[in-house]
Amino acid sequence: MKTLTSLICRVLFVVSFVLAALAVWEKLANLGGYTVMHDAIGAGRLLEIAGISLLFVIALLLREITHSLRARGSA
Repeated sequence: MKTLTSLICRVLFVVSFVLAALAVWEKLANLGGYTVMHDAIGAGRLLEIAGISLLFVIALLLREITHSLRARGSA
């Protein structure tokens, strides 16, 4: 379970930063009059999704820290 949680954290961390970079790229393209996503989803929405996934990563990491501290305290 710990390895699965760690894998999910790493994947979501990378995905959220890719989404944030894509949001910045889309916004810069929009300023020039172009589009990257062809109006499928806006830059603000991409940044919002990236923030939500980072919040989920933080919650999972805090959960791992809590379990680690409980295991250390009971040993």
